[in-house]
Amino acid sequence: MKNLITNKQILVTGGTGSIGTQLVKQLASMGPMQITAYARDEYKHFLLKQEMDRDFPKINIRYCLGDVRDYEKLERVTKNIDIVFHAAAIKHVYFAEKNPEEAIKTNVIGALNIINACSVNNVPKVIAISTDKAVNPTSVMGSTKLIMEHLLIKYSINNPQCNTKVAVVRFGNVLNSRGSLLPKWRQQIKLGGPVTVTDKRMKRFFMEIKDAVSLVITAAVTMKGGEIFVLKMPEYNIYELAKKTISQETTKKIDIIFTGSGSGEKICEELLTEMEKDRSEETESMWIIKPFNCL
Repeated sequence: MKNLITNKQILVTGGTGSIGTQLVKQLASMGPMQITAYARDEYKHFLLKQEMDRDFPKINIRYCLGDVRDYEKLERVTKNIDIVFHAAAIKHVYFAEKNPEEAIKTNVIGALNIINACSVNNVPKVIAISTDKAVNPTSVMGSTKLIMEHLLIKYSINNPQCNTKVAVVRFGNVLNSRGSLLPKWRQQIKLGGPVTVTDKRMKRFFMEIKDAVSLVITAAVTMKGGEIFVLKMPEYNIYELAKKTISQETTKKIDIIFTGSGSGEKICEELLTEMEKDRSEETESMWIIKPFNCL
């Protein structure tokens, strides 16, 4: 795994987000020539730079302000890059539902910009991050991620002569990521409650950030082009998880209230479709969905 990164030039889009930050840190430990963290939030760049200056002072980190919607900037930034980890996205269901045009611009057009820029610059590998919400989607966010998957995978299949190989990694919910359930519940508990849960029946797949990052790097090592990598993740009932979180955080009585499912939210998510299962290779820790020939 380390041999893939050592002395390479790496680009991480969304490089200041929860997953992007952990990717940058783990990649830095593998001796790259340079890591470019590409993201549009100046303050998050500032925070990441503080951490990296402290923990990895000898690693060459480039902090690049930019948006994946800006094709010309991406074409410049992907020059001489060996591997792109594409983590930039609008990833919250609520905000995508309220701003569908923004989700399309970032999740769909942004992905198209990435693959076109990488193709022009002959970037050898692109690994893009998707979500279980792309499986039989009911939300804007899930739908845009499904389109992203199809754009990238079919590009890889339909352009076998191209030097750029593409793979996708499909995540569930990432524990303790920014804006996720556990930090929100802890804040509600700290304020004395109540803790909010959408529906008593709701279930979600969860993974630790370290497992998510490990899966992304494993995909980069093993990919041949056109695969979707799906980690085997435990599924939790959200109500039961809320009760467990309360018991771990306090001995006080904290009420749980039910707010109802929001627009686009499923009661239960899925990791693969039935058709995908038919063309998947199953390992101990993941499924690898093989591409089908769509020429």
